[in-house]
Amino acid sequence: MKLKVFSSDGGSSSEKEYAIPQFDGEKGLQALKQVILAVMANRRQGTVSTKTRSTVHGTGKKPFRQKGSGTARQGSKVAPQHYHGSVAHGPQPRDFSQRINKKMRHAALSRALFDRAVDGEVVVIEKWEVADRKTRLFNEVLEKVAPKGRLLILDDSWSDQSLLAARNINRIEVNEASDVNAYDLSAYDQVIFSEKGLERLLTRLNGGN
Repeated sequence: MKLKVFSSDGGSSSEKEYAIPQFDGEKGLQALKQVILAVMANRRQGTVSTKTRSTVHGTGKKPFRQKGSGTARQGSKVAPQHYHGSVAHGPQPRDFSQRINKKMRHAALSRALFDRAVDGEVVVIEKWEVADRKTRLFNEVLEKVAPKGRLLILDDSWSDQSLLAARNINRIEVNEASDVNAYDLSAYDQVIFSEKGLERLLTRLNGGN
């Protein structure tokens, strides 16, 4: 599949062929959906909690006599229907995490890369480098390559100078190709690889380390 490749300063571009995995029809879509759901579920803390009748602070004394009051009988002031009472069937702390096997993660990552590439939302830059650790210099390159949208920026490895130059740009997320997952590739308006970064990801998808 051909992708647009920009020079390191973003000033010029050409097209180059890359061995991106190919898919027909809906193959891999279910795996992609399941992996995205799992990633989102694994980010949930699961610490939400409400108080039941046994944990809410209050007296267990009967509020008034059983008969003669003219109202419905009540057994406790901590029942859910009372002000400052307990919560019926409320959420409790739980583990939302899901486990996804390696084969499904691999299929989802391949499908995510394929879909973004087909839609023209994956581009390549020769390498990420700036002359100085200044946000302005890094942003000048981005304005030429992708002037709008939220961007995922990927490389094989990052120098401290490039990271310092990129850290104050709100619309980008910087990561290494060895750590990216299917959710990352799907969550941004555009994905920009360095050539080494894309080669590293394709090595992962083709069974390398």
